[in-house]
Amino acid sequence: MTVTSPSARSSVGRTVGAPVVATAAAAVGSGIANAAIALTARAAGASDDFQPLWPSAYLPLTVLGVLAGAIGWQIVRRRAKNPAAVLRWLAPAVVALSLIPDVAIGIANSDPGVSWGGVAALMLMHLATAAVAVPVYRRFMPLH
Repeated sequence: MTVTSPSARSSVGRTVGAPVVATAAAAVGSGIANAAIALTARAAGASDDFQPLWPSAYLPLTVLGVLAGAIGWQIVRRRAKNPAAVLRWLAPAVVALSLIPDVAIGIANSDPGVSWGGVAALMLMHLATAAVAVPVYRRFMPLH
């Protein structure tokens, strides 16, 4: 029979369970924030025909983005000599790059109901997801 100390159990929970909890918490929080942004944008005049503002479009992408962020956070956390310094520039750079497809949608103007108000809402969703996810990752997957 193997006896494990409470600290060993909590260590395993932090390494295995923490990313799962962080991803779930960030996905729920980001989903709620993005729903509020989409509803506000549509109430402010964004077309109902603009599919990216419907939950069936943004919720799966929100979860995918949060999952990708959690994986990236874990990789940097485990491999970088100074993960805080790396994430200080990497997180904003990734968010900035994530805005490119939104701008492309606005420039192409080929989707039904596209408007710069709708595109701005999509861009705000990216910022909101990062604003929710980064503090959650910091809490559940600390960088020290």
